[in-house]
Amino acid sequence: LEFRRVLFRSADRFGPGRVLLGGLLLLALGSAITPWMSSSWGLIVSLGLLSAIGSGAGSFSVLIGASSQRLPLEARGAASGVINAGGSFGQFVFAPLLQALIQTIGWMGAMWSLALMTLAAVPLVPVVSKPLDTPPPRASGEAGLWPSVQHAMADRSYQFLNLGFFTCGFHIAFLVTHLPGEVNLCGLPSAVASWALAIIGVSNILGSLYAGSCVARYRSKNVLFWMYASRAVMVALYLAAPKTELTFYVFAAGLGFTWLATVPPTAAIVGKLFGVRYLGTLFGMSLLAHQIGGFFGAYLGGIALTRFGDYAWMWQADIVLAAGAALCNLPIREAAPRNAEVA
Repeated sequence: LEFRRVLFRSADRFGPGRVLLGGLLLLALGSAITPWMSSSWGLIVSLGLLSAIGSGAGSFSVLIGASSQRLPLEARGAASGVINAGGSFGQFVFAPLLQALIQTIGWMGAMWSLALMTLAAVPLVPVVSKPLDTPPPRASGEAGLWPSVQHAMADRSYQFLNLGFFTCGFHIAFLVTHLPGEVNLCGLPSAVASWALAIIGVSNILGSLYAGSCVARYRSKNVLFWMYASRAVMVALYLAAPKTELTFYVFAAGLGFTWLATVPPTAAIVGKLFGVRYLGTLFGMSLLAHQIGGFFGAYLGGIALTRFGDYAWMWQADIVLAAGAALCNLPIREAAPRNAEVA
């Protein structure tokens, strides 16, 4: 997490190109050496450090920060939705693809294939990181990177925003990590989990594009409120439904619509509060809260399964946290969009 924070800061100081290139190389290296790791510490280095740092350096926070500095205000929401949708399309493509590779050439071959596919993205780096014609304007009263970070961390609206994003990370990491286990507990084949993850990815493409369009029409805090509130409702409905393949696919489609569609409105609020000069760093700090929530979602899910044999109390905690996240967004101060129809 500390490495990711440094990467977001580096993107604002030195430009996104170097950070993106370094991230791709680290991600490819982590994937390539994983098959040779024979200890838990080796896996921590390859997957927990190299792959995690690499994926963080190429994450949507760096890309959204770069696009926001290069686009007019009215286009930023749609652009962040497209960037987020691209990540979801990757999930839709790679979840079943990697499952098929594991079944045909084994997990080691799948990891090496993933490394090669990562390197194939290197030629795209110059395309998305062209130098700015003019530096982005400073927000009123902006004094520099660290004073801006300190000012943001003391801002109550930013604190509420990050609390909600923390819950988003908890929710997503719990499901990504433990959905296969939940499917197994329900006596369904493992393919259901991979297809459910793929459905989440394709649904989030639609959700991200819709969220990006909503940023220009409504207050982003209201968009986030309804997204988080809908998650609490959908999890409650899932718990009450029979555990069939259809239930998992419908559940995945519903959750997928809001999966990472929280990113465009969250980034939009950060930009409105503090400007775009250091958006990569400030949104990266929000993503840090998201990743801390993700740690607890994945870790506590494993504890629940080990201690109690199922995920019942985790689902209940997820409902409570999602409802809390919805309420956290209401006190955020945010002006209505200039071209809002309803705000």
